Amino acid sequence: MAEPKTRRVINCDTGAVLAERAELASSFLARFVGLMGRPGLRPGGGLVIIPCNSVHMFFMRFPLDILHLDKEGRVLRALPDLKPWSVGPIVRGSHAVVELPAGTIAATGTRAGHRIELEP
Repeated sequence: MAEPKTRRVINCDTGAVLAERAELASSFLARFVGLMGRPGLRPGGGLVIIPCNSVHMFFMRFPLDILHLDKEGRVLRALPDLKPWSVGPIVRGSHAVVELPAGTIAATGTRAGHRIELEP
C-alpha cells in the first residue's frame, strides 16, 4: 500500500490543527523544490520536509512559518514569518521541518517544546 502524500499536522499540546493537508516532501527533488515558484499556500495547507535541518526562501513569493521537529515530533525551534529570499538557521537535532502559512504559529500558540503529530 502506498504511503499517503499528505499529512494532517496537529499540535498535541494545544489540540490545534496546524494543517489539514500538508504535502510530504521526502525525495531529494521534492525537498529541494519545496514550495518554490508557487503563488501561495491555501488555508490549511503546508509542507512537511523529511529529513531537514534548515530551509531557504529563495524564489519564494510569500512568507512562511517554520517548525523544526526532532525525531519524536517535539518542536525544537519555531520561526514565525520567514520572509522570501531569506535563509533560516541550521537547527541541530532537527529531523523534519513543517512549513505553514505565515501567522499559523501565533494563531495556534505553537512554541518550542510542543509535540507535533503528523497524521496520514
